[in-house]
Amino acid sequence: MRFVGLVFLVGALAIIAAECNSEGDALNAFKVNVVDPNNVLQSWDPTLINPCTWLHVTCNGENTVVRVDLGAANLTGTLVPQLGMLANLQYLQLENNSFSGAIPSQLGNLTRLVSLGLDNNKLSGPIPSSLGNLISLRWMRLNGNKLSGKIPISVLKLIYWGNLQLLNVSDNKLAGTVHRANQTGFAITTIVQDVKA
Repeated sequence: MRFVGLVFLVGALAIIAAECNSEGDALNAFKVNVVDPNNVLQSWDPTLINPCTWLHVTCNGENTVVRVDLGAANLTGTLVPQLGMLANLQYLQLENNSFSGAIPSQLGNLTRLVSLGLDNNKLSGPIPSSLGNLISLRWMRLNGNKLSGKIPISVLKLIYWGNLQLLNVSDNKLAGTVHRANQTGFAITTIVQDVKA
């Protein structure tokens, strides 16, 4: 009986180690794609098993990454699809940097995300419809970029069926208008958009 318990414990530890490694790999893929003149990512050592010791990364009791806080860190580069592998991530705060390129559709895999802060960067292209998968999201800040196209219906549905309390898409190149419905049972959401949209 003790042997079975030991095998289970070793198996559980192997799963946790593998998850930590995949999270570390995902964050390292982000790091190598970023220009970091102030060395804020210096502690991000890919040889460590666990990224929970890295600065600007917060983990939960199971040693899985739940926060990445890199706002106003003077970073440039592009966002990598591997960020979508951080399955337990709740806060992705990358605001007030100079990230460019598209928002990866893989961010739609972050179904536990509560706050997505990509505001005041240089992101371009459309808002991925996959962000409509973020049913736990409360705050989505995409303002101050160069995003174009229309806000996907799937993202707008987060207002009606999700927990979304703030959707800020102002100061972009988006087209179309958003009409707020105020019906019983809907979340109260503040939508900030350009007057010209």
